[in-house]
Amino acid sequence: MRQFRDVIGQQQIKESLQGALSSRRISHAYILHGEKGSGKEYIANIFAAALQCEEKGIEPCGKCISCKQAESKNHPDIITLTHEKPNTISVDDIREQINGDVYIKPYKGPYKIYIINEAEKMNQQAQNALLKTIEEPPAYVVILLLTSNLNALLQTVLSRCVVLNMKPVADELVQKYLMEQLQITDYQAQICVAFARGNIGKAKDLASSEDFENIKQEALSLLKYVDSMEFYEIVAAVNKLSKEYKLQLNDYLDIIMVWYRDVLLFKATNNPNHLVFRDEVSSIRKVAKRSSYEGIEEVLQALEKAKSRISANVNFELTMELLFTTIREKG
Repeated sequence: MRQFRDVIGQQQIKESLQGALSSRRISHAYILHGEKGSGKEYIANIFAAALQCEEKGIEPCGKCISCKQAESKNHPDIITLTHEKPNTISVDDIREQINGDVYIKPYKGPYKIYIINEAEKMNQQAQNALLKTIEEPPAYVVILLLTSNLNALLQTVLSRCVVLNMKPVADELVQKYLMEQLQITDYQAQICVAFARGNIGKAKDLASSEDFENIKQEALSLLKYVDSMEFYEIVAAVNKLSKEYKLQLNDYLDIIMVWYRDVLLFKATNNPNHLVFRDEVSSIRKVAKRSSYEGIEEVLQALEKAKSRISANVNFELTMELLFTTIREKG
């Protein structure tokens, strides 16, 4: 059974939750805040299982009936909220699954635990409805809100919860996990770590993806020959990648960003040993030789602007035109 000791990193959160378990001073509401893939749900499920465990320790024992029910997701007092609309948690969802249920005492455990994943999808009416329960919950109720966007939650909700922020996991821990658990090479792990930026879930997904190597090679091929390509060919190539591999464009731009960071590092040190794409050192050397420090910095800034424009739903072709114009002129 999964336990806190299995969580990679997040020491501060583990200590906080295990301290609460040890003292049995359990808050009525917690917020786990971190980006998608950071492990919020993993930690929430361990905490819920430990709260219901018959041994009442700081880890779920994995042997009692309660732990076995939690592990199989069949515990009657651990309730995960569901919602029919994919992008909205409505006031009816909160009223029917939480507010209308909290005063029914636990069936067997000491607590009744409600897990709300993607809590940022609650509309204002839903949050206000939940607030009534958070303000005066029965003693046995614990609500776990999991969110990737704290700003989407009302201040009145935030002020009544214990907020636990997920931290990026150290690169060496992520790399060790990938090599030991997924049996991938040191070089593959380093590439996944560079893109994951401390997100263990994203690193695992990249390492397990059959498409990632193909995406990387096509992106690097585009970068190597961008000077000789027509603009419509560049747009077509990026469109093909995003459709064929269902890759988010931000991830694709991250590949380009890591490439130019390698170029900047090589220009400054002339040392290939610390490059992410060190097997591409010949091409990186050529770009570093022809580009100025200022030019590379402008490309990196253009990449950040492109990501912001995409988040703001600016026209895709216009965004790519501005970006690759900068890459051709400065990179």
